[in-house]
Order: sequence, then structure tokens, then C-alpha cells
Amino acid sequence: MKFLKRIGIIALFFLGVSWAVCNFQGLANKGEFDSIVLNFKQDIPITEVENKISQLSKQYNQEIHLNSEFSQNERIYILEGNKQLLNQLKQSQLSALADYIEPNYRYHTLEAVNDPRYSEQWNLQNINIEAAWRQAKGKGVTVAVIDTGVTPVPDLQRTEFVEGYDFVNNKKEANDDHGHGTHVAGTIAQSTNNRYGVAGVAYQAKIMPLKVLSAAGFGTISDIAEAIRFAADHNADIINMSLGGGGASQMMEDAINYAHEKGVVIVAAAGNEGRSSASYPSRYDKVISVSALNANNEKAFYSNYGVGVDISAPGGGEDKKILQETIDRNSGQATIAGFMGTSMASPHVAGVAALIRSTGVKEPDKIRKILEESAKEVENDKLNYYGSGQLDAEAAIKLARKGQFPLRLDHDLLMKLLMLAVAYGFTAWFSKSIRFTDVFHLGMVLGSCGFFLLKLVEIFDVPQWPLRLVSSPIGEWGNAIQGTVDINPIFASVLIPFCLMALLLGNHDGKWFAMGTTLGMAGFLTVTTFTSPDLWLLSPGLMSQIFLGVNALLCLGLVSLSLKEN
Repeated sequence: MKFLKRIGIIALFFLGVSWAVCNFQGLANKGEFDSIVLNFKQDIPITEVENKISQLSKQYNQEIHLNSEFSQNERIYILEGNKQLLNQLKQSQLSALADYIEPNYRYHTLEAVNDPRYSEQWNLQNINIEAAWRQAKGKGVTVAVIDTGVTPVPDLQRTEFVEGYDFVNNKKEANDDHGHGTHVAGTIAQSTNNRYGVAGVAYQAKIMPLKVLSAAGFGTISDIAEAIRFAADHNADIINMSLGGGGASQMMEDAINYAHEKGVVIVAAAGNEGRSSASYPSRYDKVISVSALNANNEKAFYSNYGVGVDISAPGGGEDKKILQETIDRNSGQATIAGFMGTSMASPHVAGVAALIRSTGVKEPDKIRKILEESAKEVENDKLNYYGSGQLDAEAAIKLARKGQFPLRLDHDLLMKLLMLAVAYGFTAWFSKSIRFTDVFHLGMVLGSCGFFLLKLVEIFDVPQWPLRLVSSPIGEWGNAIQGTVDINPIFASVLIPFCLMALLLGNHDGKWFAMGTTLGMAGFLTVTTFTSPDLWLLSPGLMSQIFLGVNALLCLGLVSLSLKEN
């Protein structure tokens, strides 16, 4: 009973930690802002809204204005202010008139360092674009590029443009004064087969330029959210947002949901902080979040990963970057340049989404499912570098044309189920001597597979290793702590079962926990032996397999010996 009480206390401790983790805001409140969004309720008379705006203007000695000419219906106003003013407004009578009062966070471009150009578009070869072009080129699809604007450089002359808007300067011409947006647009639909420059993923698609970021690469969520609504209202099929930052926004999420309901596929960059969590706005449910790969199809060093990432695509590295034509931000002249970043990965996915859309698949959720189900699955992706896998344009188009989207079972989850099954299979040898108590079953789970279903739980902005620890079998705890994919032979051995047996064999309940854990470890080690394991500090291949196999037998021997002594 004392042992069970200890287990109960530990369980309550984990529940408390889980509650604290779930209520930790993290990146949601870490954004930078110098203005505030006021969104007045629709059922309040417009005269009352105007009177309130006039009062606030006098009170704070500033002009409070609509965000743009498109803000009238949504009643979205902007005023200058900091966190202190934000808190004052939320606690004032104004809160009764507003749907929300929130920071007008500043988001920014997500490209990494600009370095010398490269002569080959390795990135298009890596996603098998040539085979995809035989079946689709994006004809009839409109892709909205929400970015720094797009300038029609020579290698976009044959690309069709539709009317966009400059939300930074409130004008119709959305030219680029930075270079980032034009480069992104080039990846999506650079003019191709024109004997000039480079190629684009969906080069027969149309581009809708929407400028929300300034020449310095910064913009506000109010402009970005309005651009999303503009795209949805002006028949865009795909939206690409190679931008992001900190700060959760109801305004942004509302705009994303609005566009999704109107049938728009929304793609965004995961971010370049090398953090185990995607940035806003890519982390929203209706957005496809893209991490970046280098030329070797490995996670790029700068790319965010983990919670929130849905798929990976080429983003470039120090040695090989993503090559497109853009403008030089200093001279304004056209230049073919190599950029790297998740900003460069996102338009690859947006471009392939346009190819899928041109085959006749229109529903955003179906297009998302095709992208994820057709991606090249990456086994042993314990840290979720790649989401559903690596973008594959050829496979995506083939799957879209089949019209059948089978569920792809997660390889790691299947292996965990097999480990648990093998562990329980071993109990047949000792069934007459074993007592199948609750703590025995708990030990079996911890030793063989861990609480692996917790891998499906996504919690943003917290250290991921505790969740990985609980969701992994004891043999993989070294991976969870170290953040590596190589199995730590100290954990994946008979050592921990031996220590548990030595400590708990004299305890009435504890010994069954120790035996369950030892049998569970035997199941884990047996299955891992046949999966071509890589062990930390040991040579891969036969030596690693011998080590694991011997330790599995030692675990079974330890159980047999312990039962004889009892």
C-alpha cells in the first residue's frame, strides 16, 4: 500500500506540472508592439463608436484611425500605445464595447543570411518537380504572396499578376522595396521555359501581391490580417506567409479561419530561431507550418521544429541557398540571388499546393491531407524536425489525381505497439509465477513503449524533453534527455532493470513493478535489435544488434532468477 501511495503522489505531481505547462503562455505574449488594435462590436451603433473614438483621441492626444480603407465593416481601429496603455484600455469601460483589445504585434521576414548566388536549383530537384510538371503547372490558380510586395522583375514578366494591395502605404501598387517578397514569389511562380533566369514551382499560377511588410522587413498583425481577408475576398486560392514572430492575436486567427472557410489554403514559415516550436502565424490550426531543409534533405540549422510543424521543404543552408530573381534592396535593380530561411521553404509548399489545386482538388483540408500523406516519411524523427515528412511534388500530384487519400500509419507508434506486444508475449513463459497487478502493468508500459500516445499531444513554448521522456520507453530516455536520435546504451541495457530489482525485490508491490519493467525492457530491446539501431558511442550494425540482443536475454534471465528466489 505504501508503494501505491507513492505512485499516487507522483501522479498528482505530474498532473500539477501538466496544468502549469498548459497554462504557460510562452511566445503568445512575447511579441513586440507600439500600437494597439481596437475591434468594436458589430451590434453597437456606429455613432456610438465614432463618439468613443473621438473621446479617446482627445484623452490620449492622438489620432485614432481605421487600419485601412477595408476596416470600416470590421470596425478595426489603431492607436499608438504600449503595454501599460493596453492594460488600462482592457480594464476601462471600453472593454464592454469591444470584441477584443489586443497588441498590434510587429511580425518580420524570416529569411536568413544573404550570400553568393548558386547556379543550380537543387531545391526543385529535391522535391521531384520535373515529374510533377508533366501533370500540372498551376494553371488557373491564384497564389497570394503576403510579404514585402512583389516587383515584376524580368523573370516574372511571363507570370500573370492579379490586383493586389499595399497595406503599408495604403495604395493599390504593391511593389517590393525589400527583395524578400519578390524572391518568395519567384519560388512559387517564376517565369519558366523563357530562356532566362531560373524556374518556379507552379509557374503557370497567378500571383496576387499583398504588401504588409516595410522596406525594413517589419509589419503589423492588423495589416497582415486584413491582407488575409483581402486575399480571401478577391478569389485567392492559396496564401503564402513567409513571415512570423511572437504574439498571439485573435484578429489574426479570425482572419485565418475566415479565409479557410472560404476555401483558401494557408501556408506559413515555421521560423528561424532553431526553437522546438513554430512561430506565429504558422502555429494556428488552419495554417500549414513549414520547416526548412538543407541540400542534403536534413533539417536546416536555423529552422524551428517540433510542436506545430506540419511538413518540411527546401530552405537552403550556408553552402547552397535557394536561388530566385528578386531586387537588390539598395539599388532596386533586378538580381538573381540566393536566400535561405523557412521563408524560402514555405513557398515550395504553397507552389505544390497550387499544383494540386490545378488538378481539381479544391477543399483546403483535402489539399493539406494530400501534401502530408504524399510527403517522404522520415523514420526516427523523434524531435519532429520534418512534420509529416519531406515535400514531394511528384507524389502529391499522383495522389491528387487518384482521388484516394489513405491514412498513413505512424511508423514509430506501430513499433511501440509491437514492443508492448512482444513484452506481454514473454509473460507466457512465467505466467504461473507472475502476479498481474496494476504496478506490474505500469512497469510493462514504462519498460516497453512508454506512454507513446502523448506524442500526439502538442504543447507550445515549453521544453519538449519532459513530454518526450514520459512518452518514451526507459530505453529511449537518453534520447529524450540528450535530444538525439542515437540510442544511449546505458539506458538501453539491463542496467536499470537490475537496479530496480535490487532496490524493490524485497517490497511486496515494488517487486512486481520491477519485474514488469524488466519484461517490458526485454520487449523493447528485442524489437530494437531487428531495426538497424544506431547506438551512441557504439559502431552501428552487427555490434549494436549483438549488444541489444544480449541485454534482452539478460533481462529475461533476471526475471527468471528473481522468480526462483521468490
